[in-house]
Amino acid sequence: MTKVVVVSTGGTIASRVDRERGFVTSRASGTELVGLLPQPTAVAVEVDDFVMVGSFLFDLDLVFRLTQRIAAHLDDPAVAGVVVTQGTDTMEESVFMADLLIDSDKPVVFTGAQRHADELDSDGPRNLGDAIKVAAAPEARGLGAMIVFEQELHAARDVTKVHAARVGTFASAEHGKLGEVDGERVIVHRRPTLRRVIAAERIEPRVDLVKLVMGSDGRFIDHAVADGAQAIVLEAFGRGNATLAVVDAVRRATANGVLVLVTTRCPQGRVLPVYGNGGGKDLVATGAVFAGDLSGIKARILLAVLLAGGRSRSEVIDLVSAMAG
Repeated sequence: MTKVVVVSTGGTIASRVDRERGFVTSRASGTELVGLLPQPTAVAVEVDDFVMVGSFLFDLDLVFRLTQRIAAHLDDPAVAGVVVTQGTDTMEESVFMADLLIDSDKPVVFTGAQRHADELDSDGPRNLGDAIKVAAAPEARGLGAMIVFEQELHAARDVTKVHAARVGTFASAEHGKLGEVDGERVIVHRRPTLRRVIAAERIEPRVDLVKLVMGSDGRFIDHAVADGAQAIVLEAFGRGNATLAVVDAVRRATANGVLVLVTTRCPQGRVLPVYGNGGGKDLVATGAVFAGDLSGIKARILLAVLLAGGRSRSEVIDLVSAMAG
């Protein structure tokens, strides 16, 4: 019989109401979540309770350890795939780190819920049931890590959370979903082509993200450098533009050996050095690197993985370019 491991980490899917204190918190174990499924699954399910916290409390080290746990389960020949139940707040970051680090064709499926376990119409049981189907499906092999939510499959590189509360919270912007779950069928429409598996025995947590707003100056960049940042992701305007003060700060950062990666703060599209007078051409002249259509938070995860492996700057830049799209 096919076996799937469910790694439980908490989050809304595992949350219940604490009526004495008047808030919702992660409390339900993985076994409880599997017990809430509307009908028995067609596969054997093993539960691994990894942590019990909301994903807004996750950090890079915890997610790195989570990926190691997932990889260990996948090494078992009897396991067809792994499902991770997690809070949605940082799920897109966790799934991308797993996609980068885990070298296996077996499906790694992240899922969760937007409505907690005590709500009558909680979306958790359906999402978990669908995720188990995908993790066991031969069609899902080779897709890498993905999010399965609201009957849709989304690639780790492309997926993002687009709504704070609604159940259809994940989308893949202009690239579209990988496929869908329709009843008992797992239907795959496309396969990701920009995936890379990167060997890393640790990660570099000192990667900062700075989002530009009208009138931004260089304070946040200067502070990040002074505080020991090894790299900075700059969510710039439009095609990758900045203010003159930010360009000067980026020049100081690169002169100090800090890698600066430029993304766009727009939800869709890619950066390209076109403009001068503070625009992308000036940022490239400082030594900043453009990251294609990678989002800022995905670029940060990528650098956290790449910078920990003792790679040269040119090797890091080559790998970023290969995934930039």
